[in-house]
Amino acid sequence: AGAGGRRSAGDHANHAGRGHGDRIGGIGGGGGGGAPVDIVETLGTYEFVLDVPGLSKSDIQVTLEEDRVLVMKSSNGKRKREEEEEDGDCKYIRLERRASPRSFARKFRLPEDADTGGISARCENGVLTVTVKKRPPPEKKTKSVQVTIA
Repeated sequence: AGAGGRRSAGDHANHAGRGHGDRIGGIGGGGGGGAPVDIVETLGTYEFVLDVPGLSKSDIQVTLEEDRVLVMKSSNGKRKREEEEEDGDCKYIRLERRASPRSFARKFRLPEDADTGGISARCENGVLTVTVKKRPPPEKKTKSVQVTIA
């Protein structure tokens, strides 16, 4: 495992199909394409980490659908070239960047121990991190049984 108990991308590939990664199932792209996501499980949370360069927090929607489906997608965030084109002194020599940041839509079915009331999201420096808290495991109850010897 990587530093701090987190797996690097290479470690994840080496452990594909084994371990806890199978607990969170991806569901279709949902239009607009997918964005690569890292899913990290800690003792108390699941974290979904996506690179979203060029998007601000107002361009991103994080919702929870029925049946514990977490949805992360971009709304219509666009870099406006039209403003620059209105100025008669502006002339593009080369246009290599996209006019709008890459849109994305990702859906994941959360495991049974996910606390759907404990979801938070933050977007800093082009990285979206969605944190889902885990519910504590149910307490194991022990029962004493009286044994009689005949």
